[in-house]
Amino acid sequence: MVRVGVDVSKGKSTVCFMCPYGEVLISPYNVQHCEKDLLQLVEQIHRLDDEVRVVMESTGAYHYPMLTSLKQYGIFVSVVNAYLMKKYSMIVIRKGKTDPLDSIKIASYGIDYWYRLVDFEPIEETYQELRNLNRQYLNYLSMRVRAKQTMTNLMDQTISGIKTVLWNCSDAPDKDKLCDFVREYWHYHLLIQMSSFAILSFSS
Repeated sequence: MVRVGVDVSKGKSTVCFMCPYGEVLISPYNVQHCEKDLLQLVEQIHRLDDEVRVVMESTGAYHYPMLTSLKQYGIFVSVVNAYLMKKYSMIVIRKGKTDPLDSIKIASYGIDYWYRLVDFEPIEETYQELRNLNRQYLNYLSMRVRAKQTMTNLMDQTISGIKTVLWNCSDAPDKDKLCDFVREYWHYHLLIQMSSFAILSFSS
């Protein structure tokens, strides 16, 4: 029984082959998420005259290239929840945070929970696409909120009290008084030419 621990990151993964009782069969090495490297990993797994189970942590979308390549060739792959892996890492003897060490810990998880590992079953294509789109949408909203907070803080530093005057009470994301104000009066010269009546029209 051979466990393959995969520590996934953007564009590459660190892979470690481990035998029972924690013996490292193949020391951790990097696999780029390209067709050549992934095919070499598949061939290396198939050359082993033993039952092989690959274990990887769920990492958003980064683990998909490795996962789909391995499943395409009928290899057992267990995708473990990141929270469960974090809890396991807190109790293992090996401490530290590097890609090689993480791949060893993930392989150790495969040893300790060999009979509990569940082979990954591909999600329905439409549902998977919806999950990816939702993740992108939430990421966009997060960036938008951070950008808005940065802008409002800068505006409050340059024009003290502007957030109070142009306080936004609308729940609609496309209706923001302060954003509209900055869009129209984006330069100092435009601002000093602005009448008090115009300021009141924005705040009303």
